[in-house]
Amino acid sequence: MSDVVIIDAVRTPIGRRNGGLSTVHPADLLATVLADLIARTGIDPAEVGQVVGGCVSQVGEQSFDIARTAWLSAGLPMSVAATTVDTQCGSSQQATNLATALVAGGVVDVAVACGVESMSRIPIGSNSSKKLGLGVPIPKSYFSQYEFTSQFEGAERIADQWGVSRADCDEFGLQSQQRAAAAWEQGRFDGQVVSIDAPDVDEDGTPTGTTHTVARDEGLRETTLEKLATLKPVGRENGVHTAGSASQISDGAAAVLVMTAEKAAALGLTPRAKVLDTCIVGVDPVLMLTGPMDATKHLLGRTGLSIDDIDVFEINEAFASVVLAWAKEVGADLDRTNPNGGAIALGHPLGATGAFLLTKALNELERSDGTNALVSMCCGGGLGTGTIIQRV
Repeated sequence: MSDVVIIDAVRTPIGRRNGGLSTVHPADLLATVLADLIARTGIDPAEVGQVVGGCVSQVGEQSFDIARTAWLSAGLPMSVAATTVDTQCGSSQQATNLATALVAGGVVDVAVACGVESMSRIPIGSNSSKKLGLGVPIPKSYFSQYEFTSQFEGAERIADQWGVSRADCDEFGLQSQQRAAAAWEQGRFDGQVVSIDAPDVDEDGTPTGTTHTVARDEGLRETTLEKLATLKPVGRENGVHTAGSASQISDGAAAVLVMTAEKAAALGLTPRAKVLDTCIVGVDPVLMLTGPMDATKHLLGRTGLSIDDIDVFEINEAFASVVLAWAKEVGADLDRTNPNGGAIALGHPLGATGAFLLTKALNELERSDGTNALVSMCCGGGLGTGTIIQRV
C-alpha cells in the first residue's frame, strides 16, 4: 500500500456555547474551513477523490449529509462526493482514519477528512430527543447485556478504578487552562486557525447585516486551584469532576488533506507528515471512556513503537480522569500529553474534535522538532479512535 501523507490541516477557533460562532450555520462553518484548506494548499479541488466528514448530532441544520452540503456551499466541485459519519466524539478522527484507508487502499489518490459541530445551535442529544417522537436509540434488549451508564458516571468509575482524586482532576483542569493560555501567548496556534466572520444578530436572532470576527478560542478561563475547589461536582454528588475538569460545550470545524506520497510529488506538494497507522477499538460500554487505553496499546503493538517513541500525545480531555487514568495505564509522560491544553480549556465541539486534535498534533510535532504523535479519543458507546502520525 502507498504511504498516506498529510499535506495540511486547518481549524476554526473553538467557540464557547452561545458565543461568537453560535450565529453561523454549521454547514457554513465547515465550508469556510474546507475552502481555506483548498486555498492554502493550492490544490485543484477536482483532484479530491472523496470527502469524509464527522458530525454527531445529525439532525436539523446538521442533517442531510452535512459534509456534502458544506463542500457545495463552499463553491467546490459538485463531482466530488462526500460522506458524513457518526462515531460519537471520535467522528472526525474516524473520518480521517477512513479517508486514510481510502487513499491507502487505492480507492482514491486524494481525500479530505473533516468534522463540524455547532452545539450552540444543535444541542447534544438533539438527534435522540424524546421530543422528536421517534423513539429511543437503546432497545430493551440492550439492558439484558449491559448496564446503561452516562459518560459522567463512566468518568467517575474510571476515577475510582485508577485512583484519580478530586485534587488530581482540579490540578489537571488548571494545567489545561495554563497550557492553552501559554500556547496562544507564544503563538503556537499561528497558522492553524482560520478566522471566522460571523453574522451579528438582534434579540430575535435576525441577522443585522453586520459581522464580527472570531479569531481565537473562546473557552479559556483564568482560574486557580482555590477557585476550582469551590465548584460543585457534575457527575456524582461527591464526584471528582466539575465544570473545571470536564470538556466544554463548543462550536467548531476542522479539516485535513491527505493523499498518496506519489500524488503529492506529482502535484508538487510537500507533505508535513505521514499517517503511520490508524485504529478504532471497542471497549467496555459501561466504563465507556477507556478507549484511548486500548487504542494506544493496539497502535503501539502494530507499529512496533514504544510509548517512549511518541513525542506528542493528544488525548481528548472529555474528563480529566480519562487522560489521567490513560497515562497510568499505558505509562505515558503527561509532560508530552496535550502540551497546548485540551478540551477542558479549549472546548470539545464533538464531531470536529478529532480533526482539531490531529491539527494540533501536526503543528506541535513541527514546533517541538518531534517525530511521532499519537492521537486518541474516547467515544460514547465504548469506542476508542487512534492515529499515529510521523513527520517526514
